[in-house]
Order: sequence, then structure tokens, then C-alpha cells
Amino acid sequence: MKKFIAGNWKMNGSLAANEKLVHELLDRVGRPSCDVAVCAPSPYLSQLQCLLANQDVIALGAQNVSQHESGAYTGDVSAAMLREFGVRYAIVGHSERRQHQAETDTNVAIKAKRALEAGITPIVCVGETQRERDEGLTDYIVRRQLAAVVHLVGPCISEIVLAYEPVWAIGTGKTATPEQAQQVHAILRKQLQAATEKAHTIRILYGGSMNASNAATLMTQPDIDGGLIGGASLKADDFLAIIGVAK
Repeated sequence: MKKFIAGNWKMNGSLAANEKLVHELLDRVGRPSCDVAVCAPSPYLSQLQCLLANQDVIALGAQNVSQHESGAYTGDVSAAMLREFGVRYAIVGHSERRQHQAETDTNVAIKAKRALEAGITPIVCVGETQRERDEGLTDYIVRRQLAAVVHLVGPCISEIVLAYEPVWAIGTGKTATPEQAQQVHAILRKQLQAATEKAHTIRILYGGSMNASNAATLMTQPDIDGGLIGGASLKADDFLAIIGVAK
């Protein structure tokens, strides 16, 4: 199974900066051993669709998708709209949206279902806070978050990408040790195995401050199939270094 490296630009970028970054990535990435995507803010999807045209190395991703198909939902962007811009992946349930936009497990599951219905692969994020980890709730939290998606999408669960992103390691500079990350990835893999015979084909990414210096060690773990990269995806050198060790 190919590793997968997805960049999450979060709320960063500009027309000029995006163009410079994408051109540099395309000029230098070559034919990587892994699959690659960049998940850009919605206003830049049209620009990225053009910048990534006529190549098959870097796929386009969105950072969110509406749980509604259409209607009076001002500010929302539907899966069908994303698909028109060539979006192939959509992040759902990122911890920042769970925290700041109060997204629930049910909201996330519905979004994953909407993405799948539109032919978009959802990158479903799960993860615990520092308090939850300290209280020994990590397993319960990630299993509960994944269970909501499994319940709603049923057999289509084999078509998702899963990302474990410990909240305490996002944007903090902290990173789970390879052993800590693998322990949670193994729990998630076991849960997927109970839901589908295709669990071995589902890629589980690590998303907690993976960077150029720790990526190789993290990805030697048996159940870590790539990374959901935050800040490092905004720097061509760092993002390309991570892509280079994803084999």
C-alpha cells in the first residue's frame, strides 16, 4: 500500500504565495513513491485547480465540506461544488473545527458520507486532547469518533482515509513518540478490521506535528501509512523532504 502525504494549509496562503509554492513543488517533486495532496482554503480552490492541471502527481484537497447537499446554508460549500473544482480529498472532523466550530461526531460522519457520495475521499480526523490522554481516555475517544463514521457510511468505510491527530500535538511542537502513535493506529486498525474485510487497504495517517526531522521514524511503524502535514506543508523544502521519506 502506497504511503500518502497530505498537506493541510489551514487558513494560510495568498494568490502569489500559492503560485510560488505549487510551482516549486511541481518542479522538484519528480515521481514520488507516495501519493500526495494539498488541502487549500476554499477561496483558492479555483487557483489550485488551474495550477495543478495537466499533471497527476499532486492531487487537490479541501479543508472541509458541508453536511448539507444544497439550500439556505450561507457560507457552506457542498461536496458537489468541491467536485466541480477537481477536489479529490476533503478533510472532515479536524480537531480545530471540532473545537472552534463545535462539530460533533455525527456532523463529521455526515460530512464523510456527503464527500463519498460526490466521489471525494474524506480524510477523517480523530484524536484526543491532553486532558483526555491524561485521564486514560485516548482509546475511548478515538474509537467513539471513528464508530460514528463507520455506523453512517457502512461498507463504504473502506473508501476513506483516516488520520490520527492527537490534539495536544497539533501546532504545539509536541509530537507523539513513534510508539505512542503506533499504539493508537493499531487500535484504529483493529476497529476497522471489525467493520470491513478491506481494513488493510485503508490508510491511517499521523497528523500531530509531523515534520521533516521526525517523518521517517514515524512512518517506519507498521500502521502509520503517511502524514497529514500542517505547517511543514507551507514550506517546499520541508514538505518535499517528508514526501521523499514516505516509501
